[in-house]
Amino acid sequence: MPQLGLALNNQHATKQQTQKSDRALLKFSSMPRMRSAIVLIYDENGKKPLHSKNADVVAPIASITKLMTAMVVLDAKLPLDEEISISQEDINRQKRTRSRTRTGMTMTRGELLKLALMASDNLSAAALARTYPGGTEAALLQMNAKARELGMYSSRFMDPTGLHSGNVSTANDLVKMVRAAQGYELIHRFSTSTSHTLELAGHRPLRFHNTNPLVRNASWDIGLSKTGYISEAGRCLVMEAKITDHPVIIVLLDSWGRNSRVGDANRVKKWMETASVRGQKSKSM
Repeated sequence: MPQLGLALNNQHATKQQTQKSDRALLKFSSMPRMRSAIVLIYDENGKKPLHSKNADVVAPIASITKLMTAMVVLDAKLPLDEEISISQEDINRQKRTRSRTRTGMTMTRGELLKLALMASDNLSAAALARTYPGGTEAALLQMNAKARELGMYSSRFMDPTGLHSGNVSTANDLVKMVRAAQGYELIHRFSTSTSHTLELAGHRPLRFHNTNPLVRNASWDIGLSKTGYISEAGRCLVMEAKITDHPVIIVLLDSWGRNSRVGDANRVKKWMETASVRGQKSKSM
């Protein structure tokens, strides 16, 4: 038994040494050109950035907001099987956004949560906030209170969907939000689900897909995901993922071009994988 314990300790020490070596190589490996104006790659083991660009710039975050909406709804411990109907109150009249959900549709709170996180459905997020104890205003107060509790002092939430351009944050703050959201099993599960079929009485089945195509890519190991887009924010993406056995948080904001945020995420992955291969080669020489 003592020999087994020693072997496990040695294995753990070797793994830590490998990860330190890989991080050191990343410092000398140039990050490819990124399309996102704001970038932060955060090493969860080392608890420090591997790469950052404009990480303290305050910017609109669009539907990344829905992670905070989900956290305060789950914190309230409301019954997930309670049925909720989409109402006219849930429609944003300032921004005419498309939604496959319709007023009058009734589904469970759990289904609303899944559609808000996976498919970024705005009516679902609005309904979740409307049915929060005290209504949408109380939900927003709690969202901002939770942001302060997490140390997100540069963040502000004006609506539960992310359609309001006054929903702002920084990449550094969003790392704190993602780390907190990782503690919720349902957020992990729903945000990384590839698809969901909604079957409601009186309606044909509706198939929803994850707004992040990378969750359907077998080469990625994603633990949490959320996309966002409004014209003021550009394309946004936050993810927690394991790359070469390293858990990292990726924050990409204000990216222009339909596939630019996905391209940037893939560039980060390739950058880390290349550094890891170099590290293995240097050890074998």
